Amino acid sequence: MGSDVLSPSYRAVFCDLRSDQVLDALPIQQLALDDYIGKAGAMSGTVPVPNAAVAARARAALVPGRTAVWLERGRDLWWGGVLWTAAVQSDSRGNLSVGIQAGTWDTYLSHRMLYDTLTATQVDQFDIVRGLLDYVQSTAGGDIGIEYGTETSGVLRDRTYSRYDLPLVRDLIDQLGAVEDGFEWRIASYRDADGRRVKRLQLGSPTIRTGHADIVLDHPGPITSYTWPVDATGRANAWQSRGATDNSNQAADSVPLISALKVAEQDITDGWPRLDGSSDYSTVAQQATLDGHAAADLAAARAGTVIPEVALDMSRTPVSPALLGASVRLRIRDLWHPETLDARYRVVGLSITPPTRGQNESARLYLEAA
Repeated sequence: MGSDVLSPSYRAVFCDLRSDQVLDALPIQQLALDDYIGKAGAMSGTVPVPNAAVAARARAALVPGRTAVWLERGRDLWWGGVLWTAAVQSDSRGNLSVGIQAGTWDTYLSHRMLYDTLTATQVDQFDIVRGLLDYVQSTAGGDIGIEYGTETSGVLRDRTYSRYDLPLVRDLIDQLGAVEDGFEWRIASYRDADGRRVKRLQLGSPTIRTGHADIVLDHPGPITSYTWPVDATGRANAWQSRGATDNSNQAADSVPLISALKVAEQDITDGWPRLDGSSDYSTVAQQATLDGHAAADLAAARAGTVIPEVALDMSRTPVSPALLGASVRLRIRDLWHPETLDARYRVVGLSITPPTRGQNESARLYLEAA
């Protein structure tokens, strides 16, 4: 196998985004894929075009904005999303290829706007998400087959989304989850018991958690390398958020709604210096909602950014995108951890590097404290 040729265990299937009818399955090289909780995942690769027949197939199948991409590994679906870019490339010898990039299904919601005002009063936050998804998929041409369940979070919200703000649906869902007692969401790709390809909304309050038994990862061992960044540039222990500006009284100065000032007094008691932070929510007009955003933002900012990354040799420790939300137990012993780190973490992201000549298939896991 050439150094950049896709492993035979992987297969890229291109389908019509709306109907999911298969258009073609084309060879792909230089594959890279990742998936996350909390942000969009991506897939990229290069489709070689060795002759006129493949060129015709590629022209028909690789239509950015209306083609779905499913990546199979063996019998399992490992990734799914929307093809967004395709670039025809010719090298100095006249060899043609098409570089493609796709984003997970949630990226479609970054291309859909709310053109109507929607109001929810004391509605479970999961039902608000499903209502937004129903709005998207009930419009002509808007149904791309995203499914969902009936689970609830037990947290009721009041929300009014104005059509005059022209908000992106993706942003509305992200903001709804980014408050006290909020939630995480993603759209998972898998094959069900009947062999059907499924795009399913996954919700978790306050977090998405999967699996039961911890997976144990050791270094030295299956963990081939790791990175442990600690970043305090965004850390804060005092926070205030700005909301919508009230322009109803033309005689008075227009000022934005301001949240209550949130201060983590315990940090100051523990010896931390005062570190201030702020955030803007220009469409939030309710005091309680804005206060909830400020409290959630402060909680996130107090911890600083600590996202450990561990690289695994998949020939020794098989992993899959199903690990997202699962707990792993890390055991690391080296000069930095002479007494052995032994702690639980949750997998919030992963990237896969298929095998190449002389290099095994590998995975990189992105973790947060469990």
